[in-house]
Amino acid sequence: MAPIDDAESAFRFVEWFAEYWLSPLEDEDGRTAEEITAAEHRLGLRLPATLTSCYRLPGRRGDLTSRQDRLLRPDQLRLDKNVLVFRVENQHCAVWGVRVSQLAQPDPPVVFRELTRDCRTPWRPFLERLSLAAVEMILSEALLSAEPADDVSDNRELDERALQGVEEHFERLPFPDYPLWADPDGPPVRWFAGADLILRDDARQWLWVRGRTTAQLDTFRAAFPGDWIMQPD
Repeated sequence: MAPIDDAESAFRFVEWFAEYWLSPLEDEDGRTAEEITAAEHRLGLRLPATLTSCYRLPGRRGDLTSRQDRLLRPDQLRLDKNVLVFRVENQHCAVWGVRVSQLAQPDPPVVFRELTRDCRTPWRPFLERLSLAAVEMILSEALLSAEPADDVSDNRELDERALQGVEEHFERLPFPDYPLWADPDGPPVRWFAGADLILRDDARQWLWVRGRTTAQLDTFRAAFPGDWIMQPD
């Protein structure tokens, strides 16, 4: 994975990742210009160029945008006071958005907020560019987009031995640290990769892995034994 320096390189990565790990993006996988325009008219604002690109490229691909958490459709975009919300956690425990004051930027920062009974929960910084948040969404949803019968992804609690092994034997992806929404004051989320494997370390607490084949996943699980959630009996 090459460093993602701007929105153009981010969406090149999205196209490559979709083709190599899942299936190539097709024209019909994106939202239409009419859907984007209708959303802008309804909200009375212009969407950042990067958010528009996210909708126009993989916006209809649920395996890349909405298997776990959900990229809102253009007609579902909403304002939460001074933030445009574009993504929602699957149990509505958190939301992601862009401050209205920064919408004019082509690739603005993204903020997130936990949804609790305390309506005073603050918005917190997530990633410094929306294009990075788009890549994070694609990677995260891909970890969860496989059907159980395919047996190419799994997850378990991250113990000290497994953490050390991941850090020693897998390449840290050139992606910035960012907070885990469920533990925003804890260690950050980090990404790693190996031979046709991608891994996500959630705040030194939980490990997610996806391989391109079942054999690759099985090899990883054998090297890192533990209580894997999806491992067949």
